[in-house]
Amino acid sequence: MKQIPGGNDRKNRKGKGKGKGEGKGKGALLGFIVFYSLGLTGCAKLNADAGELTRPGVLVSQVVFVLEDDSDIRRLVQYQLEGAGYVVRAYPAVGSIVQDAERQRPALFLLDIMVPGGDGLDLCRRLRLNPLLASVPIIFLTARAGENDRVHGLELGADDYITKPFAMRELLARVKAVLRRFERPTEAQGASSVLNIDTLEIDGNSMQLRVNHELVTTTATEFRLLDYLARHPGRVFSRDHLLDAVWGDARFVTPRSVDVYVRRIREKIEVDPETPRFLKTMRGAGYRFDLPKAKEASMGSAVVAATE
Repeated sequence: MKQIPGGNDRKNRKGKGKGKGEGKGKGALLGFIVFYSLGLTGCAKLNADAGELTRPGVLVSQVVFVLEDDSDIRRLVQYQLEGAGYVVRAYPAVGSIVQDAERQRPALFLLDIMVPGGDGLDLCRRLRLNPLLASVPIIFLTARAGENDRVHGLELGADDYITKPFAMRELLARVKAVLRRFERPTEAQGASSVLNIDTLEIDGNSMQLRVNHELVTTTATEFRLLDYLARHPGRVFSRDHLLDAVWGDARFVTPRSVDVYVRRIREKIEVDPETPRFLKTMRGAGYRFDLPKAKEASMGSAVVAATE
């Protein structure tokens, strides 16, 4: 399987001159990878997966914004995504990404971290604070492979974190997996009522969360995790169980990722995230969603009705 190199190692890039032979060799290798990978991705099924039906029989390609300063990696990622049926807008620097995204809301952001004119982490933070773009999924695509870097990226609001080198088949699989979290029905879809628990209103049909009647922006992954836990109050779920139930594609994420998402959810629903009322940690076991004790009896029937 061909892999993308760690394109952000600037010491390697700046410390070596490129002779004519090296340039030709690199170009030939890039061409070979493109040709090889095309056979893996240029099929009708991938094209169908990359689109969305806006009306019967009409398939509209999803738009992906790619931020990557390495020109070879940027071109190859764009080539593969377009071969899989996505529309790609590629950027070598942060520049006008936010303004362009506000005019044409993408289905996904693929962000490198170390780029000229800013960095992907700061851009992720800005996107999560932008009401028009806060719910758009974000995948980091970076040479920073440390566990702390991964956790920091998830804490900022990323939905996935891919480290270089990576295989194109893996990238395409993870892009589709993240997008499926928006498309896969929640347990609440088809239910007769919205789930109301104390100050929380969880609408599984519209995937909207309100706290004290105020709309709170969540990512698709955050919402699905909260929705799943809230519809099974009092039950303790292990991290591995939650990965299978919420992510589905659990081979791409780690149990520690669940901890990061729980912390982000608490910051949105709890008065004091350090002393949570709803989302409790059960040491050595996992997590449990608790109903407020004062309203447990009255709210129990509402929760049951919403999950039936």
